[in-house]
Amino acid sequence: MSCQAALNPLVRSPGWCFVLSPHAIAAVSRFYLPHHTQSLRNESIRCWSNIPFITMPLSRAHGKSFAHRSELKHAKRIVVKLGSAVVTRGDECGLALGRLASIVEQVSMLQNQGREMMIVTSGAVAFGKQRLRHEILLSQSVRQALHSGQSQLKDMAIPVLEARACAAAGQSGLMALYEAMFTQYSICAAQILVTNLDFHDEQKRRNLNGTLHELLRMNIVPIINTNDAVVPPPEPNSDLQGVNVISVKDNDSLAARLAVEMKTDLLIVLSDVEGLFDSPPGSDDAKLIDIFYPGDQQSVTFGTKSRVGMGGMEAKVKAALWALQGGTSVVIANGTHPKISGHVITDIVEGKKVGTFFSEVKPAGPTVEQQGEMSRAGGRTLAALQPEQRAEIIYRLADLLTDQREEILLANKKDLEEAENKGRLALPLLKRLSLSTSKLNSLAIGLRQIAASSQDSVGRIIRRTRIAKDLELEQVTVPIGVLLVIFESRPDCLPQVSALAIASGNGLLLKGGKEAAYSNQILHHLTQEALSIHGVKDAVQLVNTREEVEDLCRLDKLIDLIIPRGSSQLVRNIQKAAKGIPVMGHSEGICHVYVDTDASVEKVTRIIRDSKCEYPAACNALETLLIHRDLLRTPLFDQIIDMLRVEQVSWLLGLSLEVCDALDSPYKVKIHAGPKFASYLTFSPSEVKSLRTEYGDLECCIEVVDSVQEAVEHIHKYGSSHTDVIITENEKTAEFFLQHVDSACVFWNASTRFSDGYRFGLGAEVGISTSRIHARGPVGIEGLLTTKWLLRGDNHVVSDFSEHGSMKYLHENLPLPHRNTS
Repeated sequence: MSCQAALNPLVRSPGWCFVLSPHAIAAVSRFYLPHHTQSLRNESIRCWSNIPFITMPLSRAHGKSFAHRSELKHAKRIVVKLGSAVVTRGDECGLALGRLASIVEQVSMLQNQGREMMIVTSGAVAFGKQRLRHEILLSQSVRQALHSGQSQLKDMAIPVLEARACAAAGQSGLMALYEAMFTQYSICAAQILVTNLDFHDEQKRRNLNGTLHELLRMNIVPIINTNDAVVPPPEPNSDLQGVNVISVKDNDSLAARLAVEMKTDLLIVLSDVEGLFDSPPGSDDAKLIDIFYPGDQQSVTFGTKSRVGMGGMEAKVKAALWALQGGTSVVIANGTHPKISGHVITDIVEGKKVGTFFSEVKPAGPTVEQQGEMSRAGGRTLAALQPEQRAEIIYRLADLLTDQREEILLANKKDLEEAENKGRLALPLLKRLSLSTSKLNSLAIGLRQIAASSQDSVGRIIRRTRIAKDLELEQVTVPIGVLLVIFESRPDCLPQVSALAIASGNGLLLKGGKEAAYSNQILHHLTQEALSIHGVKDAVQLVNTREEVEDLCRLDKLIDLIIPRGSSQLVRNIQKAAKGIPVMGHSEGICHVYVDTDASVEKVTRIIRDSKCEYPAACNALETLLIHRDLLRTPLFDQIIDMLRVEQVSWLLGLSLEVCDALDSPYKVKIHAGPKFASYLTFSPSEVKSLRTEYGDLECCIEVVDSVQEAVEHIHKYGSSHTDVIITENEKTAEFFLQHVDSACVFWNASTRFSDGYRFGLGAEVGISTSRIHARGPVGIEGLLTTKWLLRGDNHVVSDFSEHGSMKYLHENLPLPHRNTS
């Protein structure tokens, strides 16, 4: 193999040629050219592959570490340190090949994005130990077979292997393995062995620095390791000595030293634990520390070091803090867990909450984990209040919405102006973002309804049973726990959901869209002001940190239920991201209106107009209109089409004409033809791409059916089990529809828009659920409660109820206490 051939996989721009320094040639040649090293070492290479670079704008000024995880996506130069526990098998003899291949794949992916990747790897000792054991066994078996016969083979003992000898035997094999793996991704790798002396000698330091920079410039991945074949034992008390010096006595300190020397943006340290814990990992009270700040060492208790390797977690923390002080961001994470090791490196670079992130910038407020704990504690205190006290809080919030109207509308105006200036919101979302005096008044009315109806929501007895004499069982309502509500462009959602959480005694985490930041801030402030009258201010928390929604959905120890309020895409993303936390809601609102042959002309146009045009962005708006075949080419059908073509939507009236014109909003409903409807027409509207479409705008699909049975079948096949309507004067047909359509809400001669918690008399709703478990339809207070069982006895034991026991089961139903329904 020639040096040119070895370097052909490098990604270069056509027409460029480079001169390699002898140090760079040596690094590559050591790896690729075992038979021709000497003859090529002093040559200059000018011929390169003509494959162009894959680049991305990642450059940033070095000198200060990233303050937040979300900024890690901008990291250009990255060091990945692979601990011994990550690289080696559980028996410490040989390499974990599958895990190593996954790491190489992730590093290659980032390298091909235009980043500069470096690897500090362990594993030479383990790989050498495997090879030497094999050689010793082989030589011993041959000698003993010649001298003693086969009977003594089983008594062979393998001598203790010296680590430096193992490293010498394993280094070449380890690098050959890396080369074979990186070649699969058309990436070249180069080996660099260092010792502590290489950093103390200024000339060697400059040579090392120049070699690494040149390799990175040529799109080569440097693979660095301490030269364990010759490295002396670490000196005691030679650890951190300020910003400029760190003793290289293991691969953790080596990675930190390299990261600072090379001015890298990010150091990823992979070990066999998830990160830093406030107690030894595995103990009952151990909690993973999401963000670690300099000076927090006293809050961490270090356990024993990993099963292999020279450094423990304490060494990793010291090295990480030294690198952080030098301007490099650091993440310590688990590289061995089978569920996450396949994407742990890419997840870290994408800013996901993996491992422990080291930061010099402490947030102004509590972390989301702390907010979750505060909400849990506040919710339990809230649930322990008297019903009248919880109602008093909600009444106070309703008063604040009207008393502080001017401040609320001023904050909302800022949100609207920013949204309009940036042009980032479609008209339906802009309408959702807008608050008005009438909206605030309606909110206040709804909150007072919630307060009035919540008097006996928590602690209500729903079942009483006498199990036996003096043994009574009760089933009572209790809060679910901590709710996470994620909402888009809907600031009015905040007081609604807060009131429902307060009434049901739940703790609440709120994550609003950044487009409503000013509105959410003042509404949350007013909510906490109302909560303060009974000392439960912490029960409702607004998440203002840079936490991604996906990261919030992983907090299964803090959150009991997630409720998304927003687009179908948001709901689907949350349902996909939630790990171990139930999600209440609906991903789509594909609502149908079926017009039967016996429908009233007057009712048809009014109900369709209201269902589609009153607020087309709502999840309960009409999306598919089903027409009985016999109504085609009738005056009623013509009236429906004419109404849809000329109808001006009422919800536009809340916005200025200038805003509407700027957003280029249509003033009529665009019609899409279903397949059967299109077959009846010579010139049809555009044929629908899918009958399972939620438009969320002034658009709808029209399809033809032959009967009410076919309408029900169509709804079950293409609907989303949200809200479906029949318009007919035939009671028998209507009852068939009501009983057979399997949706959360099924109406007869009423608009789909009635599917709403306020209109149902619930005061408000946290959302509409299409689930078949727990709550379904508009979810008010009842949907935010679960139950627990209370058993009151007097020295009862199960053995008393055995065949020869002294007691018998009665299982008598007992009357329930009177419920206050005023």
